[in-house]
Amino acid sequence: MNRAVLGAVTVGGIGVGVTRWLTSRRTKARAVREAGRWMMVTINRDPDEVVPDGRLPEPLARLGDTIEVQVREAPGGRGTELGARPLRPVPAGVGEVLARLEGEDPRQAVRRALRQAKCLIETGEVLRPDEQPDRPTPTGRIVDLAAQRAGGEGRL
Repeated sequence: MNRAVLGAVTVGGIGVGVTRWLTSRRTKARAVREAGRWMMVTINRDPDEVVPDGRLPEPLARLGDTIEVQVREAPGGRGTELGARPLRPVPAGVGEVLARLEGEDPRQAVRRALRQAKCLIETGEVLRPDEQPDRPTPTGRIVDLAAQRAGGEGRL
């Protein structure tokens, strides 16, 4: 009986080790891939209106040398594509989750700046959602939390 238990523990330990090794490889590869990923928005304006005289919109200019910016004409003559990506590497694994929760993930700042730049160029101001009424229910608290975090997360 002891040999069976010892064998099961050995096989289980090997399985856990292999799983951790594979997970760490995927996480590192994903972090490298994500760090170089462009985030883009399409703005309904000509390129010379988006970056007049080569000046970036103020939200992107605030990020300075921490990002790389790309401006090109959108396909089909539909305005301008404005893209940016962080130059700083994205933390991997648990560090990535902690950085996102603390609001220190460089991708959050880039997403927020692109959204704000699009709003400023198309409407002249950064649009903010209306304040929601109090929601004392547990579901309402979840909605409030999601609304607070929406500025730094989500799709562009």
